[in-house]
Amino acid sequence: MPRIDNDIKLDFKDVLLRPKRSTLKSRSEVELTRSYTFLNSKQSYKGIPIIAANMDTVGTFEMAKALCKFSLFTAIHKHYSVEQWKEFAIKNPDCLEHVAASSGTGQADFEQLEEILEAIPQVQYICLDVANGYSEHFVQHVKDVRARFPRHTIMAGNVVTGEMVEELLLAGADIIKVGIGPGSVCTTRTKTGVGYPQLSAVIECADAAHGLQGHIISDGGCCCPGDVSKAFGAGADFVMLGGMFAGHTECGGETIDKNGKKYTLFYGMSSETAMKRHAGGVADYRASEGKTVEVLYKGDVEITVKDILGGIRSSCTYVGAGKLKELSRRTTFIRVTQQVNPIFGQSSSA
Repeated sequence: MPRIDNDIKLDFKDVLLRPKRSTLKSRSEVELTRSYTFLNSKQSYKGIPIIAANMDTVGTFEMAKALCKFSLFTAIHKHYSVEQWKEFAIKNPDCLEHVAASSGTGQADFEQLEEILEAIPQVQYICLDVANGYSEHFVQHVKDVRARFPRHTIMAGNVVTGEMVEELLLAGADIIKVGIGPGSVCTTRTKTGVGYPQLSAVIECADAAHGLQGHIISDGGCCCPGDVSKAFGAGADFVMLGGMFAGHTECGGETIDKNGKKYTLFYGMSSETAMKRHAGGVADYRASEGKTVEVLYKGDVEITVKDILGGIRSSCTYVGAGKLKELSRRTTFIRVTQQVNPIFGQSSSA
């Protein structure tokens, strides 16, 4: 018989952070840098734990060059050639500690990953990305990659439940990507009916991961800087952003002019656009699980980065967290029926 889980599950839109008394005098006092040592690789990380998603319109070399100036991370999409990687590495050696090489589970993906990591040993992070991290085939692939690269840090996902977080950590992953369906250009929930509210997924998966000394990435669902703060408050060690980094100079994708305004195309990696570009089209046995949208051109990503980091610092001051590390310990969520006053719409300058 089908089972219904009656426990309440929440999304970022369902909560706000409750303010608390604080000794901080200014947002400038807040320290956003975090340091981690990973479970299986034993590698150390230091930086601001926000990651540009491994989408070919966002996870670009140009994005990595811009974000590393702020000590942010980029998961480089898997469609760059080894020669392009070599050129990037020669010209931008300082960025290499802030990037991951992405891969799927296919044999061709694995061989290309080997070539990239052998050619550029300074790259120490691997992002293993599939839509459905619950597959036994994926668990075995994580084990195989760990055996081949014992000292690299492996990000793996996506999943939304604690038991699968634990299984992937025990299979050799270090950081688990959490999120099924919350992305702005993801249509998995409408096409398949599968998903999990992102805030609850992060809370539950962080609890499972931290019990094993592992880490998680909240991947998807952030629409504004406040959502990034909520993800960190819920226990995420990293937050991965796609849509919030879309539409910038550093993004890939086609640029179009419409009615005197400039737009860039942004699409999910399971969309028809992506599959036509990289696989010749949508296979007969599957449906597209992503959409393509036109994002108004936003200029350089530096402006957006400063807006996001400023928002997080302000969140920390409201709850009395002097460091990003303290935010989850200082967080109390309150359930709400409305986050913002909608009378004038959602202005970006509000």
